Amino acid sequence: MEFQVKRQKKHTILVADDETEIVELLRLFLEREHYRVLEAYSGREAWHILSQEHVDLALVDIMMPELDGFQLIARIREKLRLPVIIVSAKTGDVDKVTGLALGADDFISKPFSPIEVVARIKAQLRRYYELNEGRPLVPGADQPPPSRTVCGPLTLDHRACMLYKRGEAVQLGPLEYKLLQLFMGAPGRIFTKRQIYEAVWNEPYFEDSNTVMVQISRLRDKLEDNARDPRFLITIKGLGYKLALQGDDFR
Repeated sequence: MEFQVKRQKKHTILVADDETEIVELLRLFLEREHYRVLEAYSGREAWHILSQEHVDLALVDIMMPELDGFQLIARIREKLRLPVIIVSAKTGDVDKVTGLALGADDFISKPFSPIEVVARIKAQLRRYYELNEGRPLVPGADQPPPSRTVCGPLTLDHRACMLYKRGEAVQLGPLEYKLLQLFMGAPGRIFTKRQIYEAVWNEPYFEDSNTVMVQISRLRDKLEDNARDPRFLITIKGLGYKLALQGDDFR
């Protein structure tokens, strides 16, 4: 399927939910903030819109007909790079972890405050477009990143936001790309959870946050030959994480 994407002057939000009242409510609040809103009432309809339109962020319900939210997110991550926020009444830990593991960037429980949803959308868009503008992610960096960063068998293409591992392309989500850009910008350096969170998410770190661990685990699933025995992205017990590079091979 070819994706014919045309960028709009204002951000476009896709609201995918089979409940008409929720879609209309979110449309009302989003249009007040001058967003362009597209509506989908099934996962299949949402996927069709994503394949034809430029969408800056997707709000996705889990329980949708034809193609559920989890299946939709998996397809999005195979083809597209955009922030995805789950908005769902399925609030169990398994549902949240599954959604995040598939590539969602945030999870909002129903019932929700529309004002909070708008605030979360603004936060995700801010992070995403700061990344695309070439904002340095390594603390202290004052130059935009080169078109490519090479660390042994890993090549990170910053223009395509694509990883090449021993020449083989690996598709990355926005946060996975940001994490890998941070580590590959300083191979061998140990980054604490706080440093990682504040560099990648660009907001204060909370000590009880599991967000960094979840994203590290997701990145390892794509980066490592065996995620249970990582050779690229190493945990330094009690300190944090580092990209362990030694010559052309890893540990």
